[in-house]
Amino acid sequence: MEQVIFYIFAGVLLFAATMVISVRNPVHAALFLVLAFFNAAVIWVLAGAEFLGIALVLVYVGAVMVLFLFVLMMLDINIAPMREGFTRYLPVGALVAVLMAAQLVAVIVSERADLISGTIPEPAADVNNIQAIGGVLYTVYVYPFEIAAVILLLAIVAAITLTLRRREGTHKQDVSRQLSVKKDDRLRLVRMKSSRRQDHRQN
Repeated sequence: MEQVIFYIFAGVLLFAATMVISVRNPVHAALFLVLAFFNAAVIWVLAGAEFLGIALVLVYVGAVMVLFLFVLMMLDINIAPMREGFTRYLPVGALVAVLMAAQLVAVIVSERADLISGTIPEPAADVNNIQAIGGVLYTVYVYPFEIAAVILLLAIVAAITLTLRRREGTHKQDVSRQLSVKKDDRLRLVRMKSSRRQDHRQN
Protein backbone atom coordinates (compact mmCIF):
# COMPACT_ATOMS: atom_id res chain seq x y z
CA MET A 1 0.00 0.00 0.00
CA GLU A 2 2.84 2.39 0.78
CA GLN A 3 4.38 1.75 -2.62
CA VAL A 4 1.11 2.61 -4.34
CA ILE A 5 0.85 5.86 -2.36
CA PHE A 6 4.49 6.62 -3.14
CA TYR A 7 4.05 6.15 -6.88
CA ILE A 8 0.89 8.26 -6.90
CA PHE A 9 2.45 11.20 -5.10
CA ALA A 10 5.73 10.82 -7.00
CA GLY A 11 3.85 11.00 -10.29
CA VAL A 12 1.96 14.09 -9.18
CA LEU A 13 5.26 15.59 -8.00
CA LEU A 14 6.89 15.05 -11.40
CA PHE A 15 3.86 16.50 -13.16
CA ALA A 16 3.82 19.58 -10.91
CA ALA A 17 7.58 20.11 -11.30
CA THR A 18 7.24 19.89 -15.08
CA MET A 19 4.40 22.40 -15.07
CA VAL A 20 6.44 24.82 -12.94
CA ILE A 21 9.01 25.23 -15.70
CA SER A 22 6.61 24.91 -18.63
CA VAL A 23 3.66 27.19 -17.83
CA ARG A 24 3.95 30.79 -18.94
CA ASN A 25 1.93 32.43 -16.19
CA PRO A 26 4.12 33.01 -13.10
CA VAL A 27 1.14 32.76 -10.74
CA HIS A 28 0.23 29.35 -12.15
CA ALA A 29 3.88 28.30 -11.85
CA ALA A 30 3.89 29.28 -8.18
CA LEU A 31 0.70 27.30 -7.57
CA PHE A 32 2.20 24.23 -9.22
CA LEU A 33 5.29 24.71 -7.05
CA VAL A 34 3.06 24.63 -3.97
CA LEU A 35 1.60 21.35 -5.24
CA ALA A 36 5.11 19.98 -5.78
CA PHE A 37 6.15 20.94 -2.25
CA PHE A 38 3.09 19.26 -0.77
CA ASN A 39 3.71 16.00 -2.63
CA ALA A 40 7.38 16.07 -1.66
CA ALA A 41 6.35 16.49 1.97
CA VAL A 42 4.11 13.43 1.73
CA ILE A 43 6.97 11.40 0.25
CA TRP A 44 9.26 12.48 3.08
CA VAL A 45 6.67 11.42 5.64
CA LEU A 46 6.41 8.03 3.93
CA ALA A 47 10.22 7.74 4.07
CA GLY A 48 10.21 8.34 7.84
CA ALA A 49 11.37 11.97 7.79
CA GLU A 50 8.38 13.48 9.55
CA PHE A 51 10.21 16.61 10.62
CA LEU A 52 11.30 17.48 7.09
CA GLY A 53 7.80 16.93 5.74
CA ILE A 54 6.17 19.12 8.39
CA ALA A 55 8.85 21.80 7.99
CA LEU A 56 8.37 21.82 4.23
CA VAL A 57 4.63 22.34 4.56
CA LEU A 58 4.83 24.96 7.31
CA VAL A 59 7.80 26.97 6.07
CA TYR A 60 7.66 26.78 2.28
CA VAL A 61 4.00 26.14 1.53
CA GLY A 62 2.60 28.09 4.46
CA ALA A 63 4.92 31.10 4.51
CA VAL A 64 7.37 31.47 1.65
CA MET A 65 5.07 30.55 -1.22
CA VAL A 66 2.18 32.61 0.17
CA LEU A 67 4.46 35.64 0.29
CA PHE A 68 5.76 34.83 -3.19
CA LEU A 69 2.22 34.61 -4.56
CA PHE A 70 1.31 37.88 -2.88
CA VAL A 71 4.27 39.62 -4.52
CA LEU A 72 3.45 38.13 -7.93
CA MET A 73 -0.16 39.25 -7.70
CA MET A 74 0.81 42.75 -6.60
CA LEU A 75 3.34 43.23 -9.41
CA ASP A 76 2.27 43.89 -12.96
CA ILE A 77 4.42 41.35 -14.78
CA ASN A 78 4.56 41.43 -18.54
CA ILE A 79 4.41 37.83 -19.74
CA ALA A 80 5.39 38.47 -23.37
CA PRO A 81 9.14 38.98 -22.71
CA MET A 82 9.12 35.90 -20.49
CA ARG A 83 7.77 33.81 -23.35
CA GLU A 84 10.55 35.02 -25.62
CA GLY A 85 13.17 34.20 -22.99
CA PHE A 86 11.76 30.71 -22.50
CA THR A 87 12.18 29.76 -26.13
CA ARG A 88 15.58 31.44 -26.31
CA TYR A 89 17.12 29.59 -23.37
CA LEU A 90 15.33 26.28 -23.94
CA PRO A 91 18.37 24.47 -25.45
CA VAL A 92 20.62 25.56 -22.58
CA GLY A 93 18.04 24.50 -20.02
CA ALA A 94 17.56 21.14 -21.70
CA LEU A 95 21.33 20.56 -21.71
CA VAL A 96 21.59 21.37 -18.00
CA ALA A 97 18.64 19.08 -17.25
CA VAL A 98 20.26 16.20 -19.15
CA LEU A 99 23.56 16.70 -17.30
CA MET A 100 21.83 16.74 -13.92
CA ALA A 101 19.85 13.60 -14.79
CA ALA A 102 23.05 11.85 -15.89
CA GLN A 103 24.76 12.76 -12.62
CA LEU A 104 21.83 11.45 -10.59
CA VAL A 105 21.81 8.18 -12.51
CA ALA A 106 25.58 7.85 -12.08
CA VAL A 107 25.27 8.31 -8.32
CA ILE A 108 22.40 5.84 -8.02
CA VAL A 109 24.05 3.05 -10.01
CA SER A 110 27.46 3.61 -8.45
CA GLU A 111 28.70 0.87 -6.16
CA ARG A 112 30.38 3.39 -3.85
CA ALA A 113 27.08 5.04 -3.02
CA ASP A 114 25.77 1.78 -1.47
CA LEU A 115 22.24 2.72 -2.50
CA ILE A 116 21.45 -0.55 -4.23
CA SER A 117 23.19 -2.93 -1.85
CA GLY A 118 20.86 -1.93 0.97
CA THR A 119 23.45 -0.95 3.59
CA ILE A 120 21.38 1.93 4.95
CA PRO A 121 21.07 1.45 8.72
CA GLU A 122 17.63 0.98 10.20
CA PRO A 123 16.43 3.67 12.62
CA ALA A 124 16.04 2.82 16.27
CA ALA A 125 12.63 1.56 17.27
CA ASP A 126 12.30 3.66 20.43
CA VAL A 127 13.49 6.97 18.88
CA ASN A 128 11.60 8.73 16.12
CA ASN A 129 12.93 11.17 13.57
CA ILE A 130 12.04 14.34 15.46
CA GLN A 131 13.64 13.12 18.70
CA ALA A 132 16.84 12.17 16.89
CA ILE A 133 17.11 15.56 15.17
CA GLY A 134 16.38 17.39 18.42
CA GLY A 135 18.96 15.37 20.32
CA VAL A 136 21.69 16.09 17.79
CA LEU A 137 20.67 19.72 17.30
CA TYR A 138 20.73 20.65 20.98
CA THR A 139 23.84 18.67 21.91
CA VAL A 140 26.36 18.49 19.08
CA TYR A 141 25.26 21.57 17.14
CA VAL A 142 23.98 23.69 20.03
CA TYR A 143 26.45 26.55 19.47
CA PRO A 144 25.83 26.90 15.71
CA PHE A 145 22.10 26.74 16.45
CA GLU A 146 22.36 29.56 19.00
CA ILE A 147 24.51 31.65 16.65
CA ALA A 148 21.96 31.22 13.86
CA ALA A 149 19.18 32.24 16.27
CA VAL A 150 21.07 35.40 17.28
CA ILE A 151 21.69 36.29 13.63
CA LEU A 152 17.99 35.90 12.83
CA LEU A 153 17.10 38.03 15.86
CA LEU A 154 19.48 40.75 14.69
CA ALA A 155 17.92 40.63 11.23
CA ILE A 156 14.44 41.06 12.72
CA VAL A 157 15.56 43.99 14.88
CA ALA A 158 17.31 45.61 11.90
CA ALA A 159 14.20 45.26 9.73
CA ILE A 160 12.02 46.83 12.43
CA THR A 161 14.53 49.65 12.93
CA LEU A 162 14.54 50.44 9.22
CA THR A 163 10.76 50.71 9.18
CA LEU A 164 10.66 52.98 12.25
CA ARG A 165 12.85 55.72 10.83
CA ARG A 166 11.57 59.24 11.35
CA ARG A 167 10.51 60.80 8.09
CA GLU A 168 9.16 64.24 7.41
CA GLY A 169 5.50 64.47 6.54
CA THR A 170 4.52 61.13 8.05
CA HIS A 171 2.09 60.64 10.92
CA LYS A 172 2.85 58.08 13.59
CA GLN A 173 0.74 56.61 16.31
CA ASP A 174 1.59 57.55 19.91
CA VAL A 175 -0.07 54.88 22.02
CA SER A 176 0.87 56.35 25.41
CA ARG A 177 -0.55 59.73 24.44
CA GLN A 178 -3.75 58.14 23.20
CA LEU A 179 -4.23 56.20 26.42
CA SER A 180 -3.60 59.25 28.62
CA VAL A 181 -6.29 61.34 26.91
CA LYS A 182 -9.32 62.24 29.06
CA LYS A 183 -12.86 63.03 28.09
CA ASP A 184 -12.47 66.74 28.85
CA ASP A 185 -9.54 66.97 26.44
CA ARG A 186 -11.57 65.70 23.51
CA LEU A 187 -15.08 67.01 24.20
CA ARG A 188 -16.07 70.65 24.56
CA LEU A 189 -19.61 72.00 24.94
CA VAL A 190 -20.32 75.34 23.27
CA ARG A 191 -23.48 77.38 23.88
CA MET A 192 -24.48 79.68 21.04
CA LYS A 193 -27.37 82.06 20.70
CA SER A 194 -29.74 81.47 17.85
CA SER A 195 -30.06 84.26 15.30
CA ARG A 196 -33.28 85.71 13.91
CA ARG A 197 -32.77 84.11 10.54
CA GLN A 198 -32.59 80.67 12.11
CA ASP A 199 -35.72 81.41 14.19
CA HIS A 200 -37.57 82.52 11.06
CA ARG A 201 -36.64 79.32 9.25
CA GLN A 202 -37.79 77.24 12.16
CA ASN A 203 -41.18 79.03 12.21
